[in-house]
Amino acid sequence: MKKVYLCQDTIKGIFSAFYDAWKESRDSEVGIQFLHDNDRQFFCEYIDVDECDKKVVAVEKLIVKNLGRESYFDIHRALLADDLKKAEAVFKTIQAARELKNSRDIMNVLTNRNVLKVFELCRKVAGEAHLLQGFIRFRELRNGVLYAEITPKSQVLSCLTEYFEDRYPLENWLIYDKTHKMCLVHSKGKPCFLMALDQVSQEEIEALARDEDAYQDLWAVFFNSVSIKERESYSLQRNNLPLRYRENMVEFRK
Repeated sequence: MKKVYLCQDTIKGIFSAFYDAWKESRDSEVGIQFLHDNDRQFFCEYIDVDECDKKVVAVEKLIVKNLGRESYFDIHRALLADDLKKAEAVFKTIQAARELKNSRDIMNVLTNRNVLKVFELCRKVAGEAHLLQGFIRFRELRNGVLYAEITPKSQVLSCLTEYFEDRYPLENWLIYDKTHKMCLVHSKGKPCFLMALDQVSQEEIEALARDEDAYQDLWAVFFNSVSIKERESYSLQRNNLPLRYRENMVEFRK
């Protein structure tokens, strides 16, 4: 009977599921499914996974040792995507690597449908993170903290860490992911960290710094002023700046 391991849609939950599945059923047909996915099948044994940091570390070492650090980053990024089948595709990719003479070549075997799916998910997450690097708009709160909101499809906050750490190393800032209720927090001169945050106090957020409204108005005026009406192309604009990003951008709110 096929065993299906049920876990949370987090790196900790998924890696814990990998650990249990690898330990108990590495040579068998295995399924990895998220707890919030109600698509259950007949004739399967469903097993709840206990999350554990020890399991996560063991799986990380296994992947880096056998598949290489570059493949590990591809896998990690793919697991941030908004896809119910991502965990199972990654696990089957790890299984397939055992059949290769050099397991570190696994991400080049795009004829394998699971490897191809992992590759596509990785590219999807990287693409969304790249767009957000240009679309994120910070606002200054009264306490001097720079604050931004995003509504991404994928869990991209960890992909934005290095980019914004490098550009604002001496600022206190935070980016709130409204979709996944997570926050990327940076304190002046310190490394970033992620934290779960069910809700942001809108009263605090709306208490902007004294000159913030004026700066937002100036940016909106600049945005409209540089536009050449005769050369406007809304279809091209939508291709380069999809509608779903605009709700958090000052120039479109104004």
